Amino acid sequence: MSAPLRAVASGGVKLAWRRTAQPARRRTDPALLLPCVLLLAGCASTPAPQGVSFVVVRHAEKATDDARDPVLSAAGTARARALAERLHRERVVAAYATGYRRTQLTAAPTAHMAGITVSIYDASVPAAAFAGQLRATYGDGTVLVVGHSNTVPALAAALCGCAVPAMGDGEYGTVHRIDIGRDGEPRLRTTHE
Repeated sequence: MSAPLRAVASGGVKLAWRRTAQPARRRTDPALLLPCVLLLAGCASTPAPQGVSFVVVRHAEKATDDARDPVLSAAGTARARALAERLHRERVVAAYATGYRRTQLTAAPTAHMAGITVSIYDASVPAAAFAGQLRATYGDGTVLVVGHSNTVPALAAALCGCAVPAMGDGEYGTVHRIDIGRDGEPRLRTTHE
């Protein structure tokens, strides 16, 4: 008996079964399948780390409340918030400041937005040693470092391996950004805001 139509005798009664017709299957054009697979693969994967960026700044404008360890003035507080806004779209993985209130208050808004705490570093450590520690610790993301007019140029120079001009005592708003890509080559960009 054939598969589509079989007759079976059972108790003198003939029973017939027929295979029901299957609906026609749609065939997917392979040329359409490849872009869909690539699109889904792109959504599922995470981008490879692009390297690390060190953002080195001097503390924002200080108030006159304490000659040795002042807080930020209103202008300084606004500058610290502007820095946080500037960095909020980046993946900030660390924020460093010296043991002074003005540096910690400058780093605080960025750290708060990133959900991290401000780490205190010793500004008397030689710039080359601290830069080496930072480069050895961080391979991707953005690291904010807040220092002083007499420490920021040396630290930026040590991170990039290039010359960085000295800062004046009244100079605020200079941002040194050292990007170190996967090739290990540092690139310095300095802006004044």
